Amino acid sequence: MAKMFKIYLCGSSIYSCSSCHTHLAKHDQIVSKAFQGRHGRAFLFSNVVNITLGPKEDRILITGLHTVADCYCNCCQAILGWKYVEAFEESQKYKEGKCIIEKARMCIDTAGAALDN
Repeated sequence: MAKMFKIYLCGSSIYSCSSCHTHLAKHDQIVSKAFQGRHGRAFLFSNVVNITLGPKEDRILITGLHTVADCYCNCCQAILGWKYVEAFEESQKYKEGKCIIEKARMCIDTAGAALDN
């Protein structure tokens, strides 16, 4: 089995897994805060680290049919949201390659600000 390495992010606001506090994304990687996850509000991020992807599957979401893969925390395996693999509607293509992380599944770590100096 391969050894898993964690990526630690630097910045004033780091979004982390709410279960184990593994870093996921920086605040400036938020594309939108106006998304809906399975269990409430979610954020769309341009880049997320320390995740594992599940199998691809087609899902009918609020905005139409998409191919997505669930995102899991590398450390604790908690489900965080999903990654858009393919969007079939032209107006939704901007989501491809981006991840939805549910607000309830993440927390903000502001302690990382000291690492910038």
